[in-house]
Amino acid sequence: MLIVSLLLNIVVLMPVVGSLAARAPWIARAWGERTPARDILLAIYVAILTASIALLAVVATVGPSVAVEAAAVALLAVQIVYKVLTAVLVQDALRNPVVLSNLGIAVVHGVTVASLVPGLLA
Repeated sequence: MLIVSLLLNIVVLMPVVGSLAARAPWIARAWGERTPARDILLAIYVAILTASIALLAVVATVGPSVAVEAAAVALLAVQIVYKVLTAVLVQDALRNPVVLSNLGIAVVHGVTVASLVPGLLA
């Protein structure tokens, strides 16, 4: 499941980051007009994307380890919290495609975290 979550981050974030950076027309409909807040979100997405690529690269080259799994759990746990909070904090959340995709991704990451934590606690 670790690889699934990391790949999901990469597959979702690459086009989102590229589109945010390029100021693609569809971005304003999903995230609003360009503001400092949207640029901060882009920075957060770049950080998550970079961490996901780095963790996947380590897993691919040396295999999973306690350190990599612990780092992944930290990354995914933060994502789960912020993604679920979007459903609470965004106006008309359940009509917003970004919020809905966040909730779906949070479920996948939740399964990954639940599968990794017992091994980390053993």
